[in-house]
Amino acid sequence: MTRTVAATTVAELVQRQWGDRRTGLQSRGTVLTHHDAAAGAAARAALLAELLPRGAEPHLGVLLDNTPEYPLWLGAAALAGAAVAGINPTRRGAELARDLVHTECRVLVTQRTHLPLLEGLALPDVRVLVTDTDAYRALLAPYAGATPGEAVVRPVSPASRLLLYFTSGSTGAPKAALCSQGRLAAAGASLAGQFGVRPDDVHYICMPMFHGNAVIADWAPALAAGAGVALRDRFSASGFLPDVRDFGATYFTYVGRAVQYLLATPERPDDRAHGLRLGFGTEAGAVDAARFEARFGVPLVEGYGSSEGGAALRRTPDTPPGAIGRAAPGDRLAVVDPETGEECAPARFSASGRLLNGERAIGELVNQGRAPFEGYWRNPEAEAERRRGGWYWTGDLFYRDEAGFLYFAGRTDDRLRVDSENLAAAVIENILARWEDVTAVAVYAVPDPVAGDLVMAALSPVEGRAFDPARFEAFLRAQDDLGTKMPPRFVRVMRSLPTTATNKIHRARLRADAFLCPDEVWWRATPAAVYEPLTPDSVAALRAAYTAHSRAHLLGR
Repeated sequence: MTRTVAATTVAELVQRQWGDRRTGLQSRGTVLTHHDAAAGAAARAALLAELLPRGAEPHLGVLLDNTPEYPLWLGAAALAGAAVAGINPTRRGAELARDLVHTECRVLVTQRTHLPLLEGLALPDVRVLVTDTDAYRALLAPYAGATPGEAVVRPVSPASRLLLYFTSGSTGAPKAALCSQGRLAAAGASLAGQFGVRPDDVHYICMPMFHGNAVIADWAPALAAGAGVALRDRFSASGFLPDVRDFGATYFTYVGRAVQYLLATPERPDDRAHGLRLGFGTEAGAVDAARFEARFGVPLVEGYGSSEGGAALRRTPDTPPGAIGRAAPGDRLAVVDPETGEECAPARFSASGRLLNGERAIGELVNQGRAPFEGYWRNPEAEAERRRGGWYWTGDLFYRDEAGFLYFAGRTDDRLRVDSENLAAAVIENILARWEDVTAVAVYAVPDPVAGDLVMAALSPVEGRAFDPARFEAFLRAQDDLGTKMPPRFVRVMRSLPTTATNKIHRARLRADAFLCPDEVWWRATPAAVYEPLTPDSVAALRAAYTAHSRAHLLGR
């Protein structure tokens, strides 16, 4: 039976672990009870109280893989009234230093494998703790007898800042979104209730914990329900099922690219020999979600909640295929044309499910009611952009049917305008993902030499299978929901698609490369032409066309 939780802070949830001798936290080589986890968090809270200078912001940076130290320090921050800035290990040099300095971290918790990232960085007054060293263990030892609530840097309340997690963007420095103890505790309780999380469940965390996906959608509901947590230091497609079986995992979170990696592993007769009952995440796409359930016997529930907490959707049993859900209670969500501020028309569909009026139905999702967005750290300009006109603008594209169900159509950066018609990359991707010859697809805009955009797709073929343009053209012709503007003019063939540190496809890099890349590229000189290899002569002719229309600068190189 699902544990009922009325806790208003994460600190309360950590304190409730005290005395619980069931297995609570596992990784390869580590097994801790819930009580051990609470004791470990209390010891680290006491150490933190000693290390943070008086008057300094109670912020610590955590630059770790998914080791047990990560959730222990999250618990420590909650108990102490401090906040964790999750540091992305793919950041380098001045950018990484900027993340720490910007969030005013006076303590940095890391591990030996990440020490080279810190070499030569200017980190004034930052105390570095290296968790897998004797020095760290000796530093922590005097606090082994600490109890939860004993060491407090700042008084704990639902409004206490707990997370400063960086949101990715295509331009500018990442923004540190704020999340309070109250919001995280409420999110955990909501998801635990929605998915019927039980104390005997085990949540498998294989997405990086410096990102909101793992903390908000995986760790928090486990904590709220008293369930166990199992960690993978970094996502591994080949290690996924062995981990799930060994840990007895029942729930996991994902992003779409991780699902594609799992589907690309060789099929085995024992693919369904596990205890998983649910996966929850984003951007898997209807085709990949169906393939995943058919192969592994695990339903994937697509969710939506903006990283900053400004809008959320709730899936109900009557949610139609392809839709994410309706607005969560209390949210006043609308799909709005960002240029006019007017609400977009309801979506109309053909008998086969094709969106017929994308140019009028697709817009940006906004929350016109009271959004739980708590702001960005020291970034009033970005806050104002999110809250312009008194609404919360998500930066995500959606369309809405007559019944109020919302369908994800991509990020605002993923919008394409082809021959004066607005298209959404996610809609085209979901169609191309049906092709059995590929394991991954990304669709994005490249500039048209004259005006607007052209559609480009990056495809990752099934291993050992070359791209066959004739087969691809036949596949496109067979898709009755593929609009006339949707077929890619350029196709980039890649062994694997580039990803961000959070296992999302790195579309900004693909857009920046356009068709000027070392990979195999095919193209159609006109929409009616057949696909042919993009040769140096073709590139030269394209460059001339861009130059003739004063658009060469849009290629970026």
